[in-house]
Amino acid sequence: MSQDVFNQALAIGRPPNVVKNFPNSKALIVSGKVVDRAMIEKGHCMTIAANGRNIFVIEGALRAAQRANAAIIIEIARSESTYCPTTLWNVARRVDYVMNMLGITVPVAVHADHYFMKKWDDVPVAKAEIPTVFDSGVTSIAIDASHMTDDLNLLGNLAVASSIPSWAGYETEIGEIKGEFGLSSPVEAKFLCQGLNAHGLCPDWIALNNGTTHGIEASGEGIQVDLTAEIHQALAAYGTSGAQHGTSGNDSQRLKEIAAKTRTTKANVATALQMISWGVRVNDFGNAIMTDDGKFDKVPGEGLDDALWAEMVEYADKNGITGGNYKKLNLPFERRWLGQPAAVRERMAGAVEDFVHHLLVNVFNAADTAPIAMDILCKAGSYDLGPKVEKFEDAADWTEEKIKARAKQMDTDKGPQGHFDD
Repeated sequence: MSQDVFNQALAIGRPPNVVKNFPNSKALIVSGKVVDRAMIEKGHCMTIAANGRNIFVIEGALRAAQRANAAIIIEIARSESTYCPTTLWNVARRVDYVMNMLGITVPVAVHADHYFMKKWDDVPVAKAEIPTVFDSGVTSIAIDASHMTDDLNLLGNLAVASSIPSWAGYETEIGEIKGEFGLSSPVEAKFLCQGLNAHGLCPDWIALNNGTTHGIEASGEGIQVDLTAEIHQALAAYGTSGAQHGTSGNDSQRLKEIAAKTRTTKANVATALQMISWGVRVNDFGNAIMTDDGKFDKVPGEGLDDALWAEMVEYADKNGITGGNYKKLNLPFERRWLGQPAAVRERMAGAVEDFVHHLLVNVFNAADTAPIAMDILCKAGSYDLGPKVEKFEDAADWTEEKIKARAKQMDTDKGPQGHFDD
């Protein structure tokens, strides 16, 4: 990609909130729509949505994207803002800083993941808070009202729609994500997308309960590729791509099949990146490997300084932190990680870089999507790509009363309550 094309994309491709927050920046932070469209144009590929729980994960993922010439997404979930140094309100600043520091020139979307509304009383809070997230420079959001019934999920999405800029990337979700239970169906996915379309909304992505797990433990049969493809096919008329949550826990072959056989363009990865930055050994599933005594298998001389890792383990034991809850060590310890020698900090970010680069190039097929994304921006002449599909459903068929009546006719199993960080 020539410097002229990059400069043109930089001039017109950054949304207004990004320009306002970072007026002198050379970081090409773009709407999530741009990244999704680039994956669609290349075909049979998806990119990483790297969960930036700490600054080393953000740096490593961005370095990998530059090396792979791939457009990517950096994200953080709403819940993680309580136990990570990266929050919904500083993630854009962190991404912009690292991109400028390293001279990153690939397009990057900044995504607020799992903005949850677990009950209807959460809706007015969301309507007030979501604009502040975009005020901080975020360019994409996932509205997760899937904790509620199907009718309230749809109505919740509709209620907060005016709080989301029309140019921003927009993800919606069905089915609480929890192991092999309560798998999503084409019926409920179509119900949500039909109702949104009737009111002029076109989600860029939909997240499903398709057999995924979250965190470090492998369980169940993993992601159901055929089910995912079936649901995506049912949604083809609505233009909505797939967002694959809980990617940790599935091996490379399964992830290759998702990219090749479904309409997935966004794959969330969180736990594996955190563990790799620390020097914990992971397998091909992205799951942390445990020692015989049930501890994480930290590789001596990799990732964190070994003495600092021992201190983290002691802190975790003292505070009853085990397994996947090791994620709660990010907030109290990031400043300590930053105080390590340069060589240690480099190997932390470098390990994440190598892992993410492998995913982007050899598993997700996302290499060389950066020029595609820039070309899309330049052809559009704007940061705002508009919806993939215009409204064609009749809003009169999707009033609140009719939405509730339609939902009662669906028989769907939500499964047990899930965890929504990945």
